[in-house]
Amino acid sequence: MSHKLLRMALCGLTLLFPLVALADLNQTTTLSTSGTTNLNLDTGATSSSGGDIQFSAAGITPQGSAKAVNIGIQTAAGFTTVSQLVVQLYPGYSTATISTATLETVTGPLTDEFFVHTNGGHYAKVLVAASTSSSITLIFTTFGVSGGGTTGPPTISAIRNNSSNIFAGFPNYGIAPSSIFVIIGTGLADPGTPVLQSSAPGLPMTLNGASISATVNGTTVHPAIYYTSPTQIAAVLPASTPVGTGTLTVTYGGVPSNAATLQVVPAALGINTFYTNSAVATDAVSGALITYTNSATPGETLTLWTTGLGTDPADSDTTYTATPHAVNTPLQIYVGGTPASVLYQGSAGYPGVNQINLTIPSSTPDGCWITILALANGVLSNIDTIPVNRGGGACVDPVNGLTGDQVTPASQTLRTGLVTLGQTTSTGTNGVTKVTSYTDAAFEKYMGIYSPTNPVSPGGCLVNNLTPVSPGTFTGLDPGSISLSGTGGITLTMVNQLGIKGAFAGTLADGSIPQSGGTFTFQGTGGADVGSFSTTLTFSNPLLNWTNQNVAATVDRSQNLTVTWTGGNPDSYVFVLGTSTSKATSTTPSVGAGFTCLTKASDGRFTVPGYILSSLPAGTGGVQLQNDIYGKLPASGLDIGLALGGITLSVSATYK
Repeated sequence: MSHKLLRMALCGLTLLFPLVALADLNQTTTLSTSGTTNLNLDTGATSSSGGDIQFSAAGITPQGSAKAVNIGIQTAAGFTTVSQLVVQLYPGYSTATISTATLETVTGPLTDEFFVHTNGGHYAKVLVAASTSSSITLIFTTFGVSGGGTTGPPTISAIRNNSSNIFAGFPNYGIAPSSIFVIIGTGLADPGTPVLQSSAPGLPMTLNGASISATVNGTTVHPAIYYTSPTQIAAVLPASTPVGTGTLTVTYGGVPSNAATLQVVPAALGINTFYTNSAVATDAVSGALITYTNSATPGETLTLWTTGLGTDPADSDTTYTATPHAVNTPLQIYVGGTPASVLYQGSAGYPGVNQINLTIPSSTPDGCWITILALANGVLSNIDTIPVNRGGGACVDPVNGLTGDQVTPASQTLRTGLVTLGQTTSTGTNGVTKVTSYTDAAFEKYMGIYSPTNPVSPGGCLVNNLTPVSPGTFTGLDPGSISLSGTGGITLTMVNQLGIKGAFAGTLADGSIPQSGGTFTFQGTGGADVGSFSTTLTFSNPLLNWTNQNVAATVDRSQNLTVTWTGGNPDSYVFVLGTSTSKATSTTPSVGAGFTCLTKASDGRFTVPGYILSSLPAGTGGVQLQNDIYGKLPASGLDIGLALGGITLSVSATYK
């Protein structure tokens, strides 16, 4: 690799660290009418005034510019699964008091839950652990805060690769020497917004009262620190750290934390990510970032920004190196499922930062979500995507026709409408098959990046990304009344869901879409925000038929999985999906993951690579095929309008 290319590639480095997510604040707090009544959800601090919420005999009242919405009855287990995305999307935030009668806990495991949008601009989910007329105990999580009030010694709850964010318990988890990792916990360092440390003159060993010590196989090292906060520290694992399982502690204010398990592996590559799962990749010559409106092109040389390639004893763990070295870990990069030529792999000069220069294969198809992944020493990285367009510029998604200009409305309001009709045929472990038909609709406007769940373009596979993303502010749209009619004499008018503006659903009899297909029409009368429309979905004869379901009963995660089918709309696409959840033990919690692959329905078959399956835990779950067909929803008042039809076939599976 030439020095010129290296210098140009380093221009993209500034993208790496601002994208590091701040940790969430998790805390349990009691408020009392005879003591502290107010709670700051961004810091965890209590007081007699101010903060985000105030407790009184009347209930919980938002303070300042904070707003809240009551969700209703929830279980503690259900509370843990509520994501940042759900909290942000929930409608109805206001300054109104949530009454004491609503907040009282219910007999048994059920209790009340509410969400808060804080004065600091963060979102919090709050669960009532106990409540009387004079006191209330709250369990809360505030997403993405930079600090938090803590008491007691520092506590480590997780250690992860800075870029992949893969959890402990997954087969491809681990921290490699010479890589950047994050420590997540409470009370880890002084309060305050994290400040990225410069690698010149050198990263410090102690920062904001915190230092780190790790011992593996009798060797003790002290990682240099990039930044700290009370809930997260980023550091570089020294090249001298041996492979194996050891312990790591954080000492803050002279007090050591718990000894957390540190799993050191030869290589565990993490690809840097922005938006939901867009790879941080730059043109190797110009340094320009690849985005939805500046697509990569086949044959282009890109620099992929990563960490975790493996031990790099030739370069410093603490200071910038002007002449970085290659790291010769066995490496293969796949773009859209096709191997790419790797031109350089190694240090980017900055401690713990790896860059990989590669050429986009000439056969790479166009699309907004072309998968890009790495196998480093045989271990799968996180899977990201890049937009590819042979003409450069904005990408075009071949599945639904969306363009890069449409999916990057960062500075405008995006108005969307979606009507859905589908049918699922599922076969359980007992061999019993159930057919369920459904229809629903959603009309919303929001500010921010359009990001479908686990997006993937044809030919690629994505391991489900569990990292929350900030989608901007959502509000519902009024499309008037929506009806569905079609084959078999179906005629219904959808009803509003849970009082949420713009959300609708209808009730269908099981098997409403016959195996011989049919034609179905959605009609909207038009409302205050969306004009009238009519759109038709046609399911071909016959519907999708999975011809080798037996292969999914037991999935060998070390081997490829090939599924075959007949039928389905010939000009449509088929998703191949799977999930697996491990069984919890006395020492290991249950973990779960899934994969999503996409191909043309006319292909009649798809092979899920063994390297994709290798990242799922051994356990139980399922495999499914889903034939999606798209139509336009031509209504005024919408920037994106789609009709979606789906035929899904699923079977229970055991992953070995």
